[in-house]
Amino acid sequence: MTKILRWRWTPWAALALALIFPFIAGAIDANYLVRVGGVIGLFMLLGLGLNFTLGYAGLFDLGFIAFYAIGAYTTAIAMRAGVPAPFALVLSVLVTLAVRALLGLTILRLRGDYLAVVTMGFGEIARLTINNLDSLTNGPKGLQLAPWRPLSFLSADPNVQYYLMILIAVVIGVVASNRLEDSRVGRAWIAIREDEIAARLSGIPVRHYKLLAFTLSAAYAGLAGGLFAQWEQFVTPESFVFWESILVVSIVVLGGMGSIPGVLVGALVLVGFPPLMQWKLSADWINYRYLFFGLILVLVTLFRPQGILPSSRREAELTS
Repeated sequence: MTKILRWRWTPWAALALALIFPFIAGAIDANYLVRVGGVIGLFMLLGLGLNFTLGYAGLFDLGFIAFYAIGAYTTAIAMRAGVPAPFALVLSVLVTLAVRALLGLTILRLRGDYLAVVTMGFGEIARLTINNLDSLTNGPKGLQLAPWRPLSFLSADPNVQYYLMILIAVVIGVVASNRLEDSRVGRAWIAIREDEIAARLSGIPVRHYKLLAFTLSAAYAGLAGGLFAQWEQFVTPESFVFWESILVVSIVVLGGMGSIPGVLVGALVLVGFPPLMQWKLSADWINYRYLFFGLILVLVTLFRPQGILPSSRREAELTS
């Protein structure tokens, strides 16, 4: 009973800590940490989105960062065209959903490695298209946005404002993911991941549910991309390289595929750890931060392949 109560209160304690964190960091003159916290929040959103496809439906996607880029550039182009910032954010989600749905209609007949290769190719095609479409995206020179400060009544620091906005987005994303996971749709996704043939023979419209998971995941990427563009006030293709897709996949795998708390912890470890080393350690140690990053992945793969905080179902699959 004590263990159940402890886990029940853990999310609320974590949320309370996240809310007061920027003000504590500001008090000790550590605004760098607030910025790191915002970046961690963006990757939490991306991890929650990829968890729909990789964690629930079992679709291996190596080009997810392309939709982060589409969301960022949609917001940037819309705001430069005079669209108010909140509407630009909504537009980035809608456009990303539409592009993801169109891609899903064409590639979801593929499975496994073939799907991974095609999505990886789409990610590179999207980046190169953005890089060469000078008339719309300004190519490698990037796009600059006018500042938008919606939470100036809480703090004058834009990093604190966007940290709080990203935190709100993460909370909404966690609640939505949790509701979907516990619904009939979530159970259908898990059935498809475990045995697609058995799911089809049970009457589950596999293609429909795959497309739904594939499309819904883009809402998280589009929202994260829009917030990133408004926060940075500048977007460039170099922010959306293939390495970022690998990082998001690593977050989901490290934390535990299909596990919402696992994704959050995975983002905290993989995105938060290198900047903290850069902040606290000497310049010589900075060069080794990715060595520790790789070491963490290897150790988890060897000794805890189900992830740091796996879902009970996933843990049973790997330990039984």
